[in-house]
Amino acid sequence: MKPTPKLPLPRRARGFTMAELMVAVAIGLLILAGMTSLFVRNSRAQAEIEKANRQIENGRYGIDVITADLRNAGFYGEFDPTPLGEPTALADPCATALAAIKVALPLHVQGYDGSAPGCISDVRSGTDVLVVRHTRACTTGSADCDDVDGPLFQASLCSTELAMTTIPENWFQLDTDVSKLTRTARDCTTAAVTRRFLTHIYYVANNDKPNDHIPTLKRAELQLVDGGLQFVPVSLAEGIENLQLEYGIDTNGDGKVDMVSADPTNAVDPTVAAGCSAGSCGPRNWHNVLTVRLSLVARNTEATLGYTDTRQYKLGHKADGSEYVQAAANDSFKRHVFQSLVPMPNPIGRKQP
Repeated sequence: MKPTPKLPLPRRARGFTMAELMVAVAIGLLILAGMTSLFVRNSRAQAEIEKANRQIENGRYGIDVITADLRNAGFYGEFDPTPLGEPTALADPCATALAAIKVALPLHVQGYDGSAPGCISDVRSGTDVLVVRHTRACTTGSADCDDVDGPLFQASLCSTELAMTTIPENWFQLDTDVSKLTRTARDCTTAAVTRRFLTHIYYVANNDKPNDHIPTLKRAELQLVDGGLQFVPVSLAEGIENLQLEYGIDTNGDGKVDMVSADPTNAVDPTVAAGCSAGSCGPRNWHNVLTVRLSLVARNTEATLGYTDTRQYKLGHKADGSEYVQAAANDSFKRHVFQSLVPMPNPIGRKQP
């Protein structure tokens, strides 16, 4: 009889030693630290990309909005304002009386070099202000012409009304009361079409919302509010901290720019360019502005940790012809310059043979 084989004794269960456990925990912590560091770096990189995208988007949008408005400057539908001539004095861009708005109509653009008119507030020190005047391209009541209320412009096409050359009101009418818009079409019977008259004042504000310290490109729009005309501020693009303007002036009436900012008699401020004063040839210079050069600085709306902006930014020229240089801010905001030279086809076309 064979002996019964002995069954193997069960192996005694063994756990990790303290040394093994410590090594495993250390390796795990190293892996976790590496993954956390990678996640933080990726998050910061993504945040910086988003900041840069917003900065570029805001800068391009600011330039595009002003450029589009300038390309329409001086457009009054079927009406040619040339016979009105130039105003005898510079217009008040803040005027809301209809008579004053009519007087300002020949000045398709107007600007302020480092100062501002009284109807806008919180303007960033040292930045320029631009006023643009024109009517909308679409006619009132058309399907694609939804808009807020404001003054309406109506140009006459009736030969009888146009023959009364000594009375400008017979050439056009501008009013908020539709019943007073009585100019007619070519048949001298049918009412002429109307268009919304626009006065836009572009400026850089210190804040988007009160005390948020985000410099913002804004536009004050002439609107009809509670039965009266007033300028209503509208935010356009956050992070815009500087706007500088230069103008090209036609001094001899041939439809070509003769005076620009690079010349000794520059046109940074047509009010006083070439020795003019507001009461002498200042209105004539503004009346003859054909181009506008825009220089705009867009800044991130949020600071970048560990970054210092030590760069300077060239933004065209000063009144003495030297370069305008924005000094280094030495802060943690990243910046970019956007520039554009904008010809205005409406006043240019009226001057050319």
